[in-house]
Amino acid sequence: MLENAELRDPSNRHLVLDLRSLRDAAYLLWGYGLVEDCERLLGNIRELIASPELGKMGSNDEDAADQQLAAGEPQWHRLGQKEGSRGAPGEDALVSINDLDPGLLVNEIVGAEVRTSDDMIVGEVRNVVIGTKDRQDYVIVASGGFFVAGKDSLVVPLRYLFIDQERKSFFLRISNSQVKAVPLMPDQDYRWLADEKWRSTNDAIFKTLVPEVASMHMQGATVDSTTE
Repeated sequence: MLENAELRDPSNRHLVLDLRSLRDAAYLLWGYGLVEDCERLLGNIRELIASPELGKMGSNDEDAADQQLAAGEPQWHRLGQKEGSRGAPGEDALVSINDLDPGLLVNEIVGAEVRTSDDMIVGEVRNVVIGTKDRQDYVIVASGGFFVAGKDSLVVPLRYLFIDQERKSFFLRISNSQVKAVPLMPDQDYRWLADEKWRSTNDAIFKTLVPEVASMHMQGATVDSTTE
């Protein structure tokens, strides 16, 4: 999906979300032992990925058929595997999440791709955690690929992200080599939210890697406290 420019277009964001829902349904069918139904649904998913425009579905064109067959195998996007196109002449600057105006909608975040500061693919945003008791917001970035349940996920404080002007891709403020120092999300049930030790360790790594953002956050907290 991350290699399909048509699916990455903002106008097809709803289709990406639908594909994720279908993927989850396929996992449920498989979990209940309905393997044949699961395989049929996977076939539908692969068709939609290969041909996002529904008008092309059911075509007898051999090239279209070859494209669908090529999409039969899941595309794995391991950490740092895919390099982007940042650095092209005349491109627009990235925007800090802290300075974004207007703000983001949830459907602009979930399902979006995330890259490192040196423009290497990390994965997709699988979930968002809003308003923890210490006012920390997180995005859950899964690096295992579209057909993986998200076990290899990073818990990234939202304020440590950039976004491009078209709002297609998010960027971490750290490089590919630095991402490898960030621990993986320890459980899929989000018990880590109540684990202050794990969260503090995870947040401290980002503060160390991106000290300027941590400093801005502390200044903002001081202003809020003074206002109160």
